[in-house]
Amino acid sequence: MSFTDKETMVLPIPVATAFEPWTGRDDGSGVEHLRWHHVVEPYAAQSKLASCVFIGFASDEGVHRNKGRRGAAAGPRALRQALASMALATPIRAFDAGTVPVDDDLDAGQRELGSMVRATLDAGHFPVVLGGGHEVALGTYLGLADSALLTVHPRIGILNLDAHFDLRSDEIPSSGTPFRQIFDAASAAGTSVEYAVVGISQPSNTAALFDTADRLGVRYLFDDECGTGNLTAVQDFVQDFLGRVDLVYLTIDLDVLPAAVAPGVSAPAAFGVPLETIQLVADLLTASGKLAVCDVAELNPEFDIDNRTARTAARLIHRIVTRHVRLQQLP
Repeated sequence: MSFTDKETMVLPIPVATAFEPWTGRDDGSGVEHLRWHHVVEPYAAQSKLASCVFIGFASDEGVHRNKGRRGAAAGPRALRQALASMALATPIRAFDAGTVPVDDDLDAGQRELGSMVRATLDAGHFPVVLGGGHEVALGTYLGLADSALLTVHPRIGILNLDAHFDLRSDEIPSSGTPFRQIFDAASAAGTSVEYAVVGISQPSNTAALFDTADRLGVRYLFDDECGTGNLTAVQDFVQDFLGRVDLVYLTIDLDVLPAAVAPGVSAPAAFGVPLETIQLVADLLTASGKLAVCDVAELNPEFDIDNRTARTAARLIHRIVTRHVRLQQLP
């Protein structure tokens, strides 16, 4: 089922920072030389459907509050730069709606992001949010939960690729609290949400967090259950999750990957989940036709090595969007 094969509504979008033109390698004119920077246009409530709309969320306030190392606010720019020169096999249409800047008023930034996600969803687009710390998750969810999609597809599922539950209960919201806040928001609205996590690191989550996850009905796979020899079990886990939901929000915390693959994150993984497994999960969600929104979190360019983390994240974004486009084009 497609979530963009409807007549597009032209809606205004909240003001973020100004669009910055994408630049990158240029081998010549013509579709045979097409790269991302050739196709990304500024978003201005366009009436034509896009393959995706990029929205930046320049925040590391939540990471700072969670006692992590700052730098994730530079993530959106680094992700755009890493994606810009990647080659496209076929022409697509993509927009960039700018970046939500976040200072110490994290709540305001999350609410603005939610407004932007809702506006792009209600206009029939596929939002791809570029974080930013994992506090981005609350803003992305608020946009999806407030969108018109829920009138037809009420069961929201969140699939988190992450070493951490991020279910901490704290008076001060941070990058460690967004999914607890999501459960609270859903409960306050009289709704529910299905939350599942692939890649949980036992040493990185306290017994209290496991108790919270169990109490809230969170399903999860440990990182050492997600190796390339366990792909059938991972696939079964994802298919079971998909059977429980109508809409999927995919959130990728890059610290789910091994530190050798993703050194540029706020909390590098001592073990991690292989990139092949992460790609399989993304492929399954995309192929389901239920994927409504995606975000990428925790890229910290200050600690990246040879842009390794940014390139890996950009490769995942590239694959998700191009496969999403291919699905929308099927009869």
